[in-house]
Amino acid sequence: MAKKASVLTQLRHLKANFWFANWLEANERLAFFGVRAIAPLYMVYAVAEGGLGLSYSEKGLIYTIWALIQCLVPMISGGFTDEYGYKKSLYVAYTINFAGYLTFAFATGFWSSLAAACLIGLGTAIFKPPVQGTIAKASTEENSSIAWGFFYWMVNIGGFLAPLLAALLRGETNFKLVFYCAAGVTLFNFIPTLIFYKEPEKVGSDKKRTIRETFIETMMTLKDRNFLIFLGIFSGFWFMFMQLWDLLPNFIDEWVFSRDIAPFFGWISSGLILESGNVKPEMLINIDSFAIILFMLPMAWLTGKFHPMIALIGGMVISLVGFFMSGFTNVGFVVAAAIFVFAIGEMWCSPKFSEYIGLTAPPDKKAVYMGYSNIPFAVGWALGNLISGYLYENLGSKINFARQYLVSNLGMSSADAEAVPQEKVMETMASMMNGGAGASVDDATRLLWSMHDPWIVWVILTGIGAISTILMVIYYFKTRGQSLTSNVSASS
Repeated sequence: MAKKASVLTQLRHLKANFWFANWLEANERLAFFGVRAIAPLYMVYAVAEGGLGLSYSEKGLIYTIWALIQCLVPMISGGFTDEYGYKKSLYVAYTINFAGYLTFAFATGFWSSLAAACLIGLGTAIFKPPVQGTIAKASTEENSSIAWGFFYWMVNIGGFLAPLLAALLRGETNFKLVFYCAAGVTLFNFIPTLIFYKEPEKVGSDKKRTIRETFIETMMTLKDRNFLIFLGIFSGFWFMFMQLWDLLPNFIDEWVFSRDIAPFFGWISSGLILESGNVKPEMLINIDSFAIILFMLPMAWLTGKFHPMIALIGGMVISLVGFFMSGFTNVGFVVAAAIFVFAIGEMWCSPKFSEYIGLTAPPDKKAVYMGYSNIPFAVGWALGNLISGYLYENLGSKINFARQYLVSNLGMSSADAEAVPQEKVMETMASMMNGGAGASVDDATRLLWSMHDPWIVWVILTGIGAISTILMVIYYFKTRGQSLTSNVSASS
């Protein structure tokens, strides 16, 4: 087999639209990840602290519906992108996302938050197929590994800067400012789309299909049995995967003592540190994006030497290890290191998943297939949040454990315990400990950690990811030569 061209050579041969699509994606991710970084905290923080005061179960339900819309709509919108135009889809996406971010800024409770999440999910769902379809159209089998790796790198430029800026903008609890800025960035994306981005050349018949014909043609993709099995297996892995962003920020906020690494983040900016001396949760999560920015391109070159399925499975295994360790401890440095390990696995498996679908899609159905690649995200993200919200509410919530402790160990009535404002629960518990002599909030947190083992939530979530990884290995060995990737040759 011919020797692979250098990374720079492969990048030089990518079409101009590839670079414009990456620019649009980076802007969209800057807005989206800024909101995603603070949304888990915004939803459950007490109203007095600038939040919405929702329960973890309500938050989980919102994320479930958000996930279903954002990940299932591309199955249909991808077909309309191929049929009616990439640029039109982008304009519609920007408009809906703009409305969603503003709705979140003015949300007052569950229903308005749900409406905002639905709008953002819909706009993002319409945005994904034209951008991912552009990447697939602008790359070839020879440079697809580098193309998707670079695309994932650009995604994480936005993904890294967004939480950093969001952390600085929000201060302690000024969450609404983040939503306003996200809306502004979304409006800006109209400019490069109008001026620079070119409508990809349409492949196939120029005859316009009706909406009904487009829908039926899109749904025919589901006839591929191996394709569906592959997507189904990866859904279980995504069940675990997405909780790094959706649940881990809450876990860090409640349980992790990160003062050991706070000096480093404080050196970057004092705005990244909370009044408690701990690092803002979104900044620890941001280690993932920072690692990807540093190492994605060399990792893309390295994984290009392996069969896509080998790289995919290897990344799943590495991600499992990092994910488990991120929620198994309350030590800041260990959590930070675990998130870094998770990022290495993500760099191996996530771009390969998209590359894998993009290479096998027919030339005239790139956006359709990239739309269907969102099925695992839909199933995993939706079920993951629905179940993890319930799990954390009952097996991981420090506030709930503290209220129980006030009743069972400190003699407070259930009614009085429930009446304590959310932001005062831990202080109340700490002040009543040691026979009324009091203790620190940190001491109260350590006591609840030892009593309830909230890391059990992470054991359960990791177990689901492990089962999916084992099934993917079995799938690979059973379908070699006739699976979805049968027309994708190994690179070494």
